[in-house]
Amino acid sequence: MVKKVTNLWPTKEDFKAMWAPVLRGTALGSVLGILPGGGAVLSSFAAYTVEKKISKTPERFGKGAIEGVAAPESANNAGAQTSFIPMLTLGIPANPVMALMIGAMIIQGIQPGPNVATEKPELFWGVIASMWIGNLMLVLLNLPLIGMWVRLLTVPYTMLFPAILAFCCIGVYSVNSNAFDLYAVTAFGLLGYILVKLECEPAPLLLGFVLGPMLEENLRRAMTISRGDPTVFVTRPLSLSLLIIAALVLVVVFLPSVKAKREEVFQEDA
Repeated sequence: MVKKVTNLWPTKEDFKAMWAPVLRGTALGSVLGILPGGGAVLSSFAAYTVEKKISKTPERFGKGAIEGVAAPESANNAGAQTSFIPMLTLGIPANPVMALMIGAMIIQGIQPGPNVATEKPELFWGVIASMWIGNLMLVLLNLPLIGMWVRLLTVPYTMLFPAILAFCCIGVYSVNSNAFDLYAVTAFGLLGYILVKLECEPAPLLLGFVLGPMLEENLRRAMTISRGDPTVFVTRPLSLSLLIIAALVLVVVFLPSVKAKREEVFQEDA
């Protein structure tokens, strides 16, 4: 472990080298962040790949190139903001975090969708205002206190992990003051450990858990409207187009060349 970390503030040369990657990463993240199924994560990898492809010295990437940090982080931040668009307008979560927010809104009796802006304007504009306030607070917290956050990296994991567990248990118990909640968290923690050992991705599981009931409800509604005729999904232009796009995406993802490239990128950045 590094005992002391110095030179935390970017220099003029760093700002000169990263302003263009920041703009490219922001634009790429804004577009890909809207896509359902982890657009913010994809935008980070895409931004890193783009910067490495257009760089005159790609061998520096992975060895401290600031372009390889600025572009993915900008894309991730932009994707995190634009992921609210499908959630608030269509009720479709773009990533697991948005899926949790939809679940929380449904528990509170709020149905995410195009009517949120008119029926719950305080929620809609409150979310937008929270983005501005949140980003401002991040600047105020990160820049002056960056030295303290970096020092957390020197804390041994054997001490940090029990502290995280203790704070999680305190937070869970403080909500309802119920010991059963602690047992439930422990059970889900063991389940998560098993899924990690089986190399199961948590994001599809969470998205399926939230989107499953919505999919079944709308499927039953469509079948009721069509009087039990399943061909309505291929005779309507909109549904047929979405099915074709989904099929094409699956075919492209499973192509040997694309699959090998994805595995190479994820292994390189892991």
